[in-house]
Amino acid sequence: MRKLLPLLIAILMYSSAIKAQKQVFANDELTITQLEDKMWVIETVDNTTMYIIEGDEKAMLIDTGTDCHNLQEVVKKITDKPLYVVITHIHVDHAGNIFDFEDIYFHQADEVLIDRLREPYKGRIHYVKDGDVFDLGNKEIEVKHMPGHTPGSIVLLDYQTGNCYSGDAFGSGQVWCQLWPFSSMHTYEKSCRTMHKLMNNGITKVYCGHYPHIKRAFDKSYIEDMSQLAAMIRKGTQPEPKPHPFIIPVIGAAKPMMSTYKTATIVYDPEHVKKGLKGEVSPGN
Repeated sequence: MRKLLPLLIAILMYSSAIKAQKQVFANDELTITQLEDKMWVIETVDNTTMYIIEGDEKAMLIDTGTDCHNLQEVVKKITDKPLYVVITHIHVDHAGNIFDFEDIYFHQADEVLIDRLREPYKGRIHYVKDGDVFDLGNKEIEVKHMPGHTPGSIVLLDYQTGNCYSGDAFGSGQVWCQLWPFSSMHTYEKSCRTMHKLMNNGITKVYCGHYPHIKRAFDKSYIEDMSQLAAMIRKGTQPEPKPHPFIIPVIGAAKPMMSTYKTATIVYDPEHVKKGLKGEVSPGN
């Protein structure tokens, strides 16, 4: 019976997780599904992702997606608590609807990207830094700076549930490091190592920035694969690289390459593997 106990516990936890997942709202542009207690994922028809976390006193919207109207009213269908709107990084698929909100929070290192959105943001900007904590009431969400995908990429940590909300910092199976303003692979490797340490100290699940592609949280093994792959690319010992099929206009590398190790793929610019742009921001700032 003792040998069976861990298996029974795992089955019960899995059954509870499945039971908790239920769609609670849908329109032509998006669906909202409850994944855990007081935690929901918003998935848009163009595969962008937002998360809502609710505490006893306040709530948090993580990212604002694209191609959805009246997002503020949509969020109110889930919670009417005062709302923090926190952006994991300033790319249009994560910050496209910041214009619906008077206050937003993001890392200052991504300020260079905000002018590339479709129009100027006229609300109030609040900069976050590594170690900042949002108190939602009986629930605290901590900010960790994880540059690589963008210089100001952050993840948001909920130690109460073991959850990390990672934006695109570690991709959704494939992380893009081939976009301006470029980071060195050394910087990205440091972010991966930091995330790996977190997953040895209370964080167990990584909810990525494009949930529709994955439909689950990543575990520590994925971060281990990503960390090892980043180290191999830095050293030049990565599995055979191949040309990436997409060149992103204006901000994308002219000749992006990609390499895969186990569950992880990194797309990168060979010209910036060793050195990022001058003034590159290191993790933890």
